[in-house]
Amino acid sequence: TEAKPNPAHYAIAELDRLGRLDCVITQNVDNLHQKAGVPGDKVFELHGNMQWAVCLGCGRRYPFEQVKVRLDGGEEVPDCEVCHGILKPGAVFFGEALPQKVLEEATLRSRNCDLFIVIGSTLVVYPAAYMPTYAVNSKAKLVIINLSPTPMDRQANVLIRAKAGETMSKVIQRVKEEISG
Repeated sequence: TEAKPNPAHYAIAELDRLGRLDCVITQNVDNLHQKAGVPGDKVFELHGNMQWAVCLGCGRRYPFEQVKVRLDGGEEVPDCEVCHGILKPGAVFFGEALPQKVLEEATLRSRNCDLFIVIGSTLVVYPAAYMPTYAVNSKAKLVIINLSPTPMDRQANVLIRAKAGETMSKVIQRVKEEISG
């Protein structure tokens, strides 16, 4: 079965529609933020995205569905239509380097934000777990919404121990109330 966005994903997309979202920094590879409506150029996927296949030779990206058709048609190792390099899933595998440009931009955005919201993360996988530290060190406010403790809980300006979807739905209601006056 195909993964579907949850209420937290839709709430984040709604923040964007309301003009209150700079970006999303995620370790997830499932494309759910984009499916929920967050523009792709605002989603920094530190571990890549399984919706794509990437050429190891030239870096060209192909929709995974397009590659799947070739696999289903009997091709054992689909190659790049441009350079004939090997195609691999767009997610970062264990031991592989993270996409440097994405990591640099996520770090820059973290250092330049005024509010950093952690939603549904234990903050134990690095380098993503550094992002809230960069924000706090640059004087941003930190909000953590997570069921379990994180290493950043003491630095949080607001700490909410609740489900991400329910909490973010309430956040959207409050933001809309603030906007409408």
